[in-house]
Amino acid sequence: MKAIVVTDQAAGTAGMTLVERPQPLPAGNDVLVQVRASGFTPGELTWPSNWTDRLGRDRTPSIPGHELAGVVSALGYGTRGLSVGQRVFGLTDWTRDGTLAEYTAVEARNLAPLPGDVDFTVGASLPISGLTAWQGLFDHGRLQAGQSVLVHGAAGGVGSMVTQLAREAGAYVIGTGRAADRRAALDLGAQEFVDLDGETLEDVGRVDMVFDVIGGDVQKRSAAMVRAGGVLVTIAGPPEARPADGLAIDFVVEADRDQLGEIVRRVRDGRLRTNIGVVATLDDAVAAYNPAGRTVGKTIIRIGG
Repeated sequence: MKAIVVTDQAAGTAGMTLVERPQPLPAGNDVLVQVRASGFTPGELTWPSNWTDRLGRDRTPSIPGHELAGVVSALGYGTRGLSVGQRVFGLTDWTRDGTLAEYTAVEARNLAPLPGDVDFTVGASLPISGLTAWQGLFDHGRLQAGQSVLVHGAAGGVGSMVTQLAREAGAYVIGTGRAADRRAALDLGAQEFVDLDGETLEDVGRVDMVFDVIGGDVQKRSAAMVRAGGVLVTIAGPPEARPADGLAIDFVVEADRDQLGEIVRRVRDGRLRTNIGVVATLDDAVAAYNPAGRTVGKTIIRIGG
């Protein structure tokens, strides 16, 4: 099968190579998925799990990518809950070969059914951004209707999902980003927007929750804006600052079939929009992830028919 592999961590996306690899075999409780679309976040190449297994042993050349949509082509021993020929989407294990390939083996519990009226490209764009937003807001942030949420990167991959889900949940949403992102963030449901380059963040006042995707100085300033009993939720690594009278939580997104179902249900009925930019083939994936200029939206790789 065709697959993208990486062998050199220092090279980043420039070190991606298209090669032929043996088709994987599904282990117990796995399914083998014929991948129709794959999502990939370039930042994944900085994660240790791309380069070593759970015991710290080198596992290169490894196949990156952890988001997929496709069709189940075989079941591992003891696998239940999914069937051959079923359309699925989801998030693969961090320490196993990923989804930038024609086939991948995935634990069945990490996948959810993909309705027939949802395109594979859309399905592959949802797992990391959607689950990160859902888990940050509701599992870790315990968001309640009527609370205020400051969403950094409100028009980005994760931020756009956070903005929409928070607004739907009845929160007052303040988005941040570059000046060029103002219109998109407001269209997604933010009630206010702060240009981090040209406006003063602190003018927003106190908020119940900060959803941080940036870290650094922006995170430190934001922590001071969290009101008593509030929470700073971050995916930018261990918190560098904490609210004076609140919580600071960092987390790593996890696969969750039920949550994937909630997310795709909202996509189907128009309550949730994806943020897809470039769509490329597997043959063109290396070039797509090494663009000449800044890209807007998530890059998705279409594979097969």
